[in-house]
Amino acid sequence: MVPTRVVVNGALGRVGQEVVRAVLAEPDLRLVGAVEAVAPQPYLPTSGTPDLVPFSSNLGDLLEKVCPDVIVDFTRSHVTMDACRIALPMKVSMVIGSTGFSQEDLAEIRGLCDTHKTSAIVAANFSLGAVVLMHLAKTASKFFENAEIIEMHHDKKLDAPSGTAMATAKLMAEARGSSFVYPPTEKEMLVGARGGEVEGIAIHSVRMPGIMARQEVIFGCPGQTLLLRHDSTSRESYMPGGILAVREAVKRTEFVFGLEPLLGL
Repeated sequence: MVPTRVVVNGALGRVGQEVVRAVLAEPDLRLVGAVEAVAPQPYLPTSGTPDLVPFSSNLGDLLEKVCPDVIVDFTRSHVTMDACRIALPMKVSMVIGSTGFSQEDLAEIRGLCDTHKTSAIVAANFSLGAVVLMHLAKTASKFFENAEIIEMHHDKKLDAPSGTAMATAKLMAEARGSSFVYPPTEKEMLVGARGGEVEGIAIHSVRMPGIMARQEVIFGCPGQTLLLRHDSTSRESYMPGGILAVREAVKRTEFVFGLEPLLGL
């Protein structure tokens, strides 16, 4: 079997380093390149492989040099968009875990996939547990009128609410077929105390040292509540879903949003 050739964009980032380790651990994958905004040396420092992995700050030049099958990108949305504009026309598939994309961004990625018959798999969360939680939340949304989301992340996370929380709320509203009931607050003693609102769902964000990632979805109706909760205790939790997406990306030529289609959900 010929290994799938992988480049990691943002290889020195917190998630990027996990991706590098995960790719190196898989016998059917081969890490052939790494990209970072500043690449101080020609090869990425790695352990557990005799191969020298080219390291560059210029994605286009690296792609021409190493000819990968897939790029894994857990950077930031504007960085990822630049990568898509370079890679997809070169028929290099993308596995994307960045968040903060606008609808226009996603439409552009889809258009690049359609034009160049190349795949991009975009997911708000690559943790399999988080994806299953979102699926269960969609199911429960058909039976409850009230719901709220509490998402907790480490204090270095830049955006709030999380992309996962936003995606979860939108999926819940779609499954329900209408907005949830958002109880009115007659007197708000502190601006923002009820969090943000998406389709009648209040979303509350916690940022604190000691937390990696947690999402709770709470449903309520008279006399009962239903709580769905998922915890990621390390960034390693993203890797099974990420590796699954890499393997699927080389089989496809289209835009895929979310891991649900890959998992049969």
